[in-house]
Amino acid sequence: METKDKIEQLVDYIMKKCLWQFHSRSWDRKNQNEGILTKTSQLLCDEHVELETPQDRCYWVDAVVLAREFRARYPWLTSMSKDEIKALMKGLHERMDYLTVTGSLNKELTDPLY
Repeated sequence: METKDKIEQLVDYIMKKCLWQFHSRSWDRKNQNEGILTKTSQLLCDEHVELETPQDRCYWVDAVVLAREFRARYPWLTSMSKDEIKALMKGLHERMDYLTVTGSLNKELTDPLY
């Protein structure tokens, strides 16, 4: 299976199951995509996860659930190296930023009065 197909499977899960993608401001969405997906990648690669701030801990909670669900639903993850997982998660992050921020047609995301 190609990386693009794997990314789309992960995107499909997030779009159907994760409420954190629906923040009403673009900067919130970018911050959450960065925080949650970075921590998910770290968890999938058995790396240290920073938990210094309340925001770190909030992202970590979502990342724990996401990593658990990704492992349970996508067995191909277990055959990937850490470098492959990191590349996959980077691609997922880029795709989520496009879908939820830069490519979104939601005008509320950029309304300075909202």
